[in-house]
Amino acid sequence: MLDIFHETQEPFLLKELERIGPKQKGIVSQSVKDVVQSLVDDNLCHCEKVGTSNFFWAFPSESAVKRQVKLAQLEKELVLLQAKQRELNEAIGNAQLGREQTDERAGLVEELGEVEGRWNGQQEELKQFAECDPVLMNKKREEARVAKDAANRWTDNVFIIQGWIKDKFSMDMDEFNKYVGIPADLDSI
Repeated sequence: MLDIFHETQEPFLLKELERIGPKQKGIVSQSVKDVVQSLVDDNLCHCEKVGTSNFFWAFPSESAVKRQVKLAQLEKELVLLQAKQRELNEAIGNAQLGREQTDERAGLVEELGEVEGRWNGQQEELKQFAECDPVLMNKKREEARVAKDAANRWTDNVFIIQGWIKDKFSMDMDEFNKYVGIPADLDSI
């Protein structure tokens, strides 16, 4: 379909393309509309509404210009990436200065490994005593108090609803509790 646009270098109506496509390129006439729409979606062909008609076109020079623009963009990106690579290589070189492998450095690296090992061991030991941490215990006590207050608040709400039902409908509370599923021993904590 794109060849039809490039060979003729003219704009076409969809009806003209549906007539020309099967004859020249062997495209099934029912699929011409879908093919043209996919070309428009891929920016390989243009569609412009003029009056009540939609015109479709694509010129060969357009694709060459698009490729040149894309090539120029990629070349700029390549230059930027090469500059970034040079900067990173310089940074690696600068970072390696003073890090030559010497006996002193090897000893310090070994000492660092030992200190890290001791630190990790102490962290494991500290985790064992975390349950007895006063801050954690105070936090758990506060959470328990909040949970208890919330449970009492809901229990009070149930009692308020029971009183309202009793006053409004003159209903026996035992019957209401059995119907709703409230246990007989419900009380505040």
